[in-house]
Amino acid sequence: MSTISYGDGSDVGRVRELNEDRYYADSELGLWLVADGMGGHRGGDVASTIASATVVEAIRTGRSLSEAIQLAHDEVLAAGERGEGAPNMGSTIVALRVQHHRNYEIAWVGDSRAYLWDGQLHQLSRDHSYVQWLVDRGEITEEQARKHPKSNVITQALGVRGQSIRVDCRNGALEQGQKILLCSDGLNGEVSDTEISKIMMSDGSEQSLVDRLIETALQRGGRDNVSVLVISAPSGSLGVADEDTELLSTQELIFPRFNRRRKRLWLLAFGVCTCVALALVSLWGW
Repeated sequence: MSTISYGDGSDVGRVRELNEDRYYADSELGLWLVADGMGGHRGGDVASTIASATVVEAIRTGRSLSEAIQLAHDEVLAAGERGEGAPNMGSTIVALRVQHHRNYEIAWVGDSRAYLWDGQLHQLSRDHSYVQWLVDRGEITEEQARKHPKSNVITQALGVRGQSIRVDCRNGALEQGQKILLCSDGLNGEVSDTEISKIMMSDGSEQSLVDRLIETALQRGGRDNVSVLVISAPSGSLGVADEDTELLSTQELIFPRFNRRRKRLWLLAFGVCTCVALALVSLWGW
């Protein structure tokens, strides 16, 4: 049976004292996510914890990914109103849902990212951020955005009061050899897409790729919490039999309703009837 392999990890970084990132990885549920909290001590970590837990529970009860993220926004808001965490807390989120072993959906709010690796690196998500808005307007380049003084300003987040959120989504089908990378901005804020691509190109397990990506972010300064998930496409392909799968013969395809013993008896009877018919034709001189 095809399985989905993945690696996961998170680090507080070299500067922060508290890790406000949260992630979740569950191949049986087919759900992976990264939530990057904001709001400081007793704020960001509370928001990201509520957001991730709400999405997981909503998916388990049959909600869609976009519905689950909308619920997470409402729950973070409600928690703030109850006095949990901090009044200004919020969280980004990027989530991957895989169903039927290959069909996937990516959904996100904020600037946590999703990439597809298929021999080349493709950014699937699009940041809800001020610098992305500038890039879209053609005022700065992608490289300038990474070094912009307002690169940490986001235009959407879960739990922000007075703001309705737009959950963006993308769908696709994972092909054998492809990988999905989910990360908080602690990775792409320190490591360029070119560097990420070189690491993804290297040999090794999903966990070794995660470890190398996090270590590279730390070597570049580690100014923020960094969380990374790498999820591989299932090892098996649809329509291709596993080694222990018995392929149907031509006769089995022709007679799918018969088990083998009954099928042999049916063929024997058919052969006998044919011989009798031929003998009668010969005897009567037809």
